[in-house]
Amino acid sequence: MKQLYQKTVCFALLLLLGNVALMAQGTVSGKVTDEHDGSVLPGVTVVVKNSALGTQTDETGKYSLSNVPAGATLVFSFVGKLVKEVAVGTESVINVTLADNSKELSEVVVIGYGTQKKQEVTGSITSISSKDFQQGNIQSPEQLIVGKVAGVSITSNNGQPGSGSTIRIRGGASLNASNDPLIVIDGVPLSGSSLSGAPNPLSLINPNDIETFTVLKDASATAIYGSRASNGVILITTKKGQSGTPVINFNSQLAVSKIIKTVDALSADEFRTYVETNGTDAQKALLGSAKTNWQDEIYRTGISTDNNLSISGALKSMPYRVSLGYLLQNGILITDKMQRPSASINVSPRFFNKHLKIDLNLKGAQTKSHFANQGAIINAVQFDPTQAVMDESSPFGGYFEWVTKDDAGKATLNPNAPRNPVALIRQQDNNGTVNRSFGNAQFDYKFHFLPDLHANLNLGYDISKGSGTTFVPEYAAQNFTTKGQNNKYLQKVNNKVAEFYLSYAKDLKSIKSNVSATAGYGYYNNATKNYFYPNFSANGEIVEGSQPKFAYDIPENTLISYYGRLIYTFDDKYILAGSIRTDGSSRFSPANRWGVFPSVALTWRINRENFMKPVSALTDLKLRLSYGITGNQDGIANYSYLGIYSVSSNASQYQFGNTFYNMTAPAAYDQNIKWEQTATANAGLDFGFFNNRLSGSLDVYYKKTKNLLNTVPIPIGSNFSNQILTNVGNIENKGVEFAVNGTPIATGKLSWNVGFNVTYNNNKITNLTAVSDPEFAGNQTGGITGGTGQSIQIHSVNYNTFSYYVFKQVYDQDGKPLENVYADLNGDGVINQKDQYRYKSPFPKVMLGFNTQLTYDKWSLSTILRANIGNYMYNNVASNFGVRRNILNPNNILGNSTTDIYNTNFFNNRYQSDYYVQNASFLRMDNVGIGYNAGRVLGNRMNLRINATCQNVFVVTKYKGLDPEINGGIDYNLYPRPRTFVLGLNLDF
Repeated sequence: MKQLYQKTVCFALLLLLGNVALMAQGTVSGKVTDEHDGSVLPGVTVVVKNSALGTQTDETGKYSLSNVPAGATLVFSFVGKLVKEVAVGTESVINVTLADNSKELSEVVVIGYGTQKKQEVTGSITSISSKDFQQGNIQSPEQLIVGKVAGVSITSNNGQPGSGSTIRIRGGASLNASNDPLIVIDGVPLSGSSLSGAPNPLSLINPNDIETFTVLKDASATAIYGSRASNGVILITTKKGQSGTPVINFNSQLAVSKIIKTVDALSADEFRTYVETNGTDAQKALLGSAKTNWQDEIYRTGISTDNNLSISGALKSMPYRVSLGYLLQNGILITDKMQRPSASINVSPRFFNKHLKIDLNLKGAQTKSHFANQGAIINAVQFDPTQAVMDESSPFGGYFEWVTKDDAGKATLNPNAPRNPVALIRQQDNNGTVNRSFGNAQFDYKFHFLPDLHANLNLGYDISKGSGTTFVPEYAAQNFTTKGQNNKYLQKVNNKVAEFYLSYAKDLKSIKSNVSATAGYGYYNNATKNYFYPNFSANGEIVEGSQPKFAYDIPENTLISYYGRLIYTFDDKYILAGSIRTDGSSRFSPANRWGVFPSVALTWRINRENFMKPVSALTDLKLRLSYGITGNQDGIANYSYLGIYSVSSNASQYQFGNTFYNMTAPAAYDQNIKWEQTATANAGLDFGFFNNRLSGSLDVYYKKTKNLLNTVPIPIGSNFSNQILTNVGNIENKGVEFAVNGTPIATGKLSWNVGFNVTYNNNKITNLTAVSDPEFAGNQTGGITGGTGQSIQIHSVNYNTFSYYVFKQVYDQDGKPLENVYADLNGDGVINQKDQYRYKSPFPKVMLGFNTQLTYDKWSLSTILRANIGNYMYNNVASNFGVRRNILNPNNILGNSTTDIYNTNFFNNRYQSDYYVQNASFLRMDNVGIGYNAGRVLGNRMNLRINATCQNVFVVTKYKGLDPEINGGIDYNLYPRPRTFVLGLNLDF
């Protein structure tokens, strides 16, 4: 009986559990709509909380989810909407409305002297936040946004620790002034001048302190910066403190850098075979017995670390952030090293019931660099690989060097020979130290009696001190004639900023209008003190003739500005914006000192029109039209409008009686010189679908620079030279930009984000002379190594800037170039300079950028790729060394060659052949990374994230040289960019 009872109870329990299980595995369906207008929302993610079970709404906003456990909670999420959680309970049909995420929809972007809602922007502006930055071993701020912004080209100058980049926004607008954009950090404009002792002024800014980059590209966005804005403006906002519990963040990186490619030079065996086959007996006798790969001798694996600690929070009602950083980077060139300790403090107190807001930003950094002698890079290509690094009999510190011997056997250093690459590095001690501090105090007061009116005062500074020494022992071959070197340098920079402006913003609801106005004044003073010292030999003796005439120089310039802007919005659909700035610069004479730079823009928010409301998938559709004028004064000398007299060196003294006097020589000058001006027209279309799950922009622009600075010939006797730098030229830039970002997948634990941008830009010179001269070929530029006064590029009317100016190479039936045989392009039967032609450009016609991130649960995988199409490179390494004459040198030495000699078999250098202008289009994977968010660890006391990144992963190109991406388009003595492997961790307490 008992057993029967037990069996009956067990059977009943099984039935009960089965019924519960059946009840637990129910199906839930429903519809998701917009709380604002009731429209359906397709693509909404619906997941069971804390599980991988999920689905998406269809085009009618409906969803259906099977096997939903009893007691489960459904999570509804959509871009631009607030996340909503709904308990299932016993319901099988759950309809949901989602409200707008007001914070996301009211996202603001930084503009000049203020902010603006993203949906109401009238200019061509791109903002990149820290979550979208490039990852890996980032040493300089601009590297954070490489490949991220359409129309922006950022080219790393080389692989040196702390090296900078060349930034171009929508192509260059100048030939002789600066093409660099204006960079403003927390309201402090940087002067752009170089700092002695630092490879890159921006390397003194810790990238870990940066929150956002905002790139202003068209004149509507940049004209408020007037005479400094022709090349675009980059606004950098650093991280600030937030209210709430203090957050401690520590991140650390370990990076390993390795060289991935060297110049293709002959190996020792190839070199020996070539000399033994083609050399004379005397040349064969010069061969050594070693097998030295000189490039291997000067490169190494570089180990670097980067550690950053920050604390942010609020002290009562005062947000603050304090950070410390330390970067140690060892370059791949032996002995090359940079150290950078840095600190940052930001506090934002509020007073008078938050009517007065103060932002204090202080940043400081020091770089200590040991600069390896980069002359060793090109010497490693050309030095004889059959010679050993060391020579016990050498008087030059034991290093092998090329010498000549007289009849008595006395050795003399061969002045025409390259120097031992290893000795160039090991026997030079070049150290630089730079201390830099910059910051500002910004006061924003909201008037009690008129809260729509704000007064803003910005007081900023940027000071630095750069010093260094270079020591070479007296026995070193590189400075043998001066008995070594023991030189020093010192530079001090003191830049000041003072700005005051009033801003007024008012909603006029009765007439469906909003008005925003700004008017202000700016004072900017930049002063540099350069100290002059004589040259010293290693033992401290002054090198004869090197004593400076002055102890120091203080070049200085001042800019005074008045500016205003008005933005009028009607019915949240139509936006009219206008700005004007007038600048007065000390760089120009009183007659040309002031310039006016206006802009106007119109925006139509098409998606707000009634006829667009049926398009439920459309989130944003905005048409932007703008026109404006900006200026360029950077890169122009401080005193170009004045007559300047230079004191001659002691070697050029003139004798009167028994006394020798230094003479003064005048330089040619133009008292009417003024800034270059660029007029820009822009038409843009911004779009967004599915609550900006898919968004992007399309821009078409036209830029015309006039009053271009160019060197032109002038009548003899009319000035102190037969040529002068003056305002005569014009340049045009035309282009198209397209950018799109999307989230194809956002389901449960899985998400996938994709971004793509493409830029087309073409520039053309339209004028170079004051008077039309059909015989004027242009201004030659682009100096190359080899020969005397050789140039390979030219500025010519109706051609791209920096076009290559070359002879058209003739080839044999096997495709081999024929030495000194060129096409007679003008058909006169003579090959001369009239047969040179303009061929290709170093600038790409098309630039592409692609980035993507795939996230699943706690794992993430990301990559960034870039491509340049249509850019060409002059291979100066091959043109200088890839000839027989370099190997079988008549100066009683042997020199190595590139493997290109097998293709050309040239005996002499043929620098002007278009054979050396090579296709440098490329596809580069900048980085690929994997990350893991471990979540709370160590007893829930901290959050841990781990990541691994590979930078400079691969390059696909037809270019035969070392790297297809070199600013300026001339490849010679490039410090190679390494491949870097980075392991990082991030802790939040």
